Amino acid sequence: MRKLILIISLVFGIAIHTKSQSLDSIAIRRIYNTTLAEQKSSQWLGQLCLNIGHRLSGSQQAEQAVNWADSLMNSLSFDVYKQECMVPVWVRGAEEQAWIISGNNKIEVPVLALGGSISTPPNGIRGKIVEVKNFEELDKLADLGQVNGKIVFYNTPMDQTKINTFEAYGEAVRYRWAGAIRAAGYGAIGAVVRSVTTALDDIPHTGTMGYSDTIKKIPSCAISSKGAETLSRLRRGNPNLEFLFQFQTKTHPDAKSYNVIGELKGTEKPDEIIVVGGHLDSWDVGQGAHDDGAGCVQAIEALYVLKSLGIPLKRTVRAVMFMNEENGSRGGKKFAEVAKLKNEKIIAAIESDAGGHVPRGFGFKGDSAKVAAVMKYKELFTPYMTDYWKPGYGGEDIRHLEDLGTLLIGFHPDSQRYFDYHHSANDTFDKVNSRELALGSATMAALIFLISQYGVD
Repeated sequence: MRKLILIISLVFGIAIHTKSQSLDSIAIRRIYNTTLAEQKSSQWLGQLCLNIGHRLSGSQQAEQAVNWADSLMNSLSFDVYKQECMVPVWVRGAEEQAWIISGNNKIEVPVLALGGSISTPPNGIRGKIVEVKNFEELDKLADLGQVNGKIVFYNTPMDQTKINTFEAYGEAVRYRWAGAIRAAGYGAIGAVVRSVTTALDDIPHTGTMGYSDTIKKIPSCAISSKGAETLSRLRRGNPNLEFLFQFQTKTHPDAKSYNVIGELKGTEKPDEIIVVGGHLDSWDVGQGAHDDGAGCVQAIEALYVLKSLGIPLKRTVRAVMFMNEENGSRGGKKFAEVAKLKNEKIIAAIESDAGGHVPRGFGFKGDSAKVAAVMKYKELFTPYMTDYWKPGYGGEDIRHLEDLGTLLIGFHPDSQRYFDYHHSANDTFDKVNSRELALGSATMAALIFLISQYGVD
């Protein structure tokens, strides 16, 4: 008899689970259908990129973007509020210029000042070049006395053999961030970094850099990948060639800005919160389309679709437009600080900051039990080819929530083209495919729906 009861219980349990999965599949299909039919995210991204453009923290355009996000989410009947934060204000100034000087030949090459770099003197920085592939080579040349008074050229391309281009980016970007510090420590007068990109072209890619309080600051710029190839080739033929670069950057006092937050209140467990977001700021070249206008409009579209379909959300969902991810992460830090002060229970946070390309899946970071609880939904995403789920990095803005026990989820689009555009004048609205962008929104909306229904426990 007991055996019969156990069998009946198991069959009944399987039937309930199967029915639940079937209902979830239907809801997810509706989410994808509506998102792909309407493709609102592309319309909104066009407004942001074409009407406002690039949006470096502290700029007039960043302020306009805050007002745009506030107005848009209010028009969609979200509960909207702004969260104040102070942000750095760095201004690029006049267009940068650089030349390779070999004898009587002077060849101009494209460069961009790295974000946060000090200015060069009005006439620029001119000196002989020391070319290195990594910090180990720099250390050896410094030991031989060959760095002092020179310009250090970090010619470190992204590793094209990496299938996940973010892995290649992580290896190469260290020279952009710390290159000036390490070079200045050996007496260098400037630093030139090969653009961190998978493309071979004449478009330089900027990005933030660091300084040390204990080491003299030197100007630092990124040279285009083709420019780096030219500089390296000519230097092999003439070790005494010189490099000249000039720009007039300036850092102003911090300014007031805002995270913009739109919320849908949960019906059963409103105190449990799910965050989805991207960063509203961008670098001051291009239009900030893939990085990260795409993530912002996807977060808004995810909430819009769930609301328009009337799908009941048991838990509260917030779309957060973070400010200042690019050069300080002040918005992400402020959001986490406020959440801690209010003792909020943010159970999961999804960040879209890897471009608007075709979605592949998610990376999860957090308590293993919570990861396992969410990973069981993976098969529901197989019909949409978005089931590449694995442990991974959540994102720069949401990482500050880790201390709250939040499950951090990084949205993973296909990465093959992202670094062609990243931090460059190429990052424009026309480079974003409307359908791929909407597929990303739908993928995140589907995961939000499941977490809202069942939590992460």
